[in-house]
Amino acid sequence: MMAAQPALDDTFRALSDPTRRAVLEALGRGPASVSDLARPFEMALPSFLQHLKVLEDSGLVATRKVGRVRTCTLRAEPLAAAGHWLEAQRSLWTQRLDQLDALLLQLKNQEETR
Repeated sequence: MMAAQPALDDTFRALSDPTRRAVLEALGRGPASVSDLARPFEMALPSFLQHLKVLEDSGLVATRKVGRVRTCTLRAEPLAAAGHWLEAQRSLWTQRLDQLDALLLQLKNQEETR
């Protein structure tokens, strides 16, 4: 499990920025050119390209250049891995909270019977 940790770290690092999350949401609707993806953001293209590089480096986005057009595609595998990790954490903490709730109820019942 430790071997997957750097990839998971990269995914969460990429997801930590609202611009990058917005790009991923746009790509969820289908492939798009870099210029189409950059259009909604009020930033210089070089700044946008830095965000895109983070997404590519994390494996969340794949790009392909045909002629002068660079097209981006969402890669869902890293998102799925992050989702599995989050679900495992949710399950663990739900179980722990259920155990705490049961213990507190048991202690309350013991207090009431004294």
